[in-house]
Amino acid sequence: SLFSESGSGEEPLPELIEPEFIEVKTSKRERKPKADYDEMFANLPIHYEEVNTLSEEDRQCPACGSGMIPIGHEEIRTELRYTRAKLERIVYIATTYGCPACKDTEDPQFIKDEGIPALIPGGYASASLVSHIMYEKYADALPLYRQEKGFELLGVSISRTTMANWIITCAQNYLKPVYDYFHRELLKRHFLMADETPVQVVKEPDRRPQSTSYIWLMRSGEDRLPPIILYHYTETRAGGNAADFLDGIEEGSYVMVDGYSGYNRLKKIRRCCCYAHIRRYLMEAIPKGHEKDYSHPAVQGVLYCNKLFEYERSYKEKGLSYAQVYKRRQKDAMPVVEGFMRWLDGQHPEKGGRMDRAVTYIRNRKDTLMTYLEDGRCSLSNNPSENSLRPVTLGRKNWLFSDSQDGANASMVVYTMVEMAKAYGLHPYNYLKYLLDSRPGTDTIDAELKDPAPWSEMARIECNKKSE
Repeated sequence: SLFSESGSGEEPLPELIEPEFIEVKTSKRERKPKADYDEMFANLPIHYEEVNTLSEEDRQCPACGSGMIPIGHEEIRTELRYTRAKLERIVYIATTYGCPACKDTEDPQFIKDEGIPALIPGGYASASLVSHIMYEKYADALPLYRQEKGFELLGVSISRTTMANWIITCAQNYLKPVYDYFHRELLKRHFLMADETPVQVVKEPDRRPQSTSYIWLMRSGEDRLPPIILYHYTETRAGGNAADFLDGIEEGSYVMVDGYSGYNRLKKIRRCCCYAHIRRYLMEAIPKGHEKDYSHPAVQGVLYCNKLFEYERSYKEKGLSYAQVYKRRQKDAMPVVEGFMRWLDGQHPEKGGRMDRAVTYIRNRKDTLMTYLEDGRCSLSNNPSENSLRPVTLGRKNWLFSDSQDGANASMVVYTMVEMAKAYGLHPYNYLKYLLDSRPGTDTIDAELKDPAPWSEMARIECNKKSE
């Protein structure tokens, strides 16, 4: 059985199941050979530099005194050279053309080459500069005030206010159309995940600066389709915010979320339960030193959860199709979940304790414990959502808050572009620059927005060009 039977009194124990032990092939772990320089630096350009440190006297033959001549070359060492960041001032010169045939007439004709319009009208920001600022803040979590100091060391003063305005303007004008396209594509999916985390926005109408606002993470599920990751800002954690953002999702779609009751506002969906959260509550209820005490109810509950995760790992290792995953879950996982529910019915912990908290949490999810068994594409846990929120929570420790709602909304758009680039193996800076060079607008149709999408071949080619 999953754990040893124990109990007292006349109350019958919950029916236990016989586990199916999954054989794990063990092999002696071989030491990974040390990578050579060609493997370590495969993505870096190579510059060959011929050494010339011997004087004419050193190049004389020690036997006869004749001058020696070159007869061959060989590589003697490799080093990585760092080139410090620099700023360049680019001045664009426009050419004016005149018609030689009309120049002596009463109506001479002139045409001036105006070039490509400025990224921000009347400003000196370039796509490369704004992309760098966005990348530093949202990928490397470097606040604008620290970037301001960095630019001073490069010989120019760019205030944090100016940089914030650039981010907002470019996010609204050029990145938001791509964000909205991602949003429309997300609503076409049938397997989604969601999570939320607090954030502080100082200047919100009719609210104190210390008020708590929220960042919502809405992403596609583990359905093996191109991933879509979106961030969304709202003033409150009200469940209606999630419902509004997912308005238009097809009825009957599956959404994996945690235990927050606000997601009950999602009326058209099948809600999946996160077993990682359940296991976390149960592990917190295990007294120190009792982790292997199988007579303790919390340990028993953890074993049920572990068994489900063990099955899921084996399915992925075997590369099963989703149809095969569905069939195996019916055979393997359903008896475990049924046994877990019978175990749950038999729990009557002392009120107010950690075990009571865990049991209450699970009982409040009881109607969704078996939802993930309905389709092989449903997930067992919401861990991918938590992983997608981690860059935001880490960045928040450095930049602490957003000054305005426009700034918060712009941050969500840029975070989306950065994390989407990462999901497709593109360098976030290259992808941001590609988007700002392309400058999609509100009049760009979905057929045209397919090229700036990170899953397109065009985006991959252009971003690889920028890294060369």
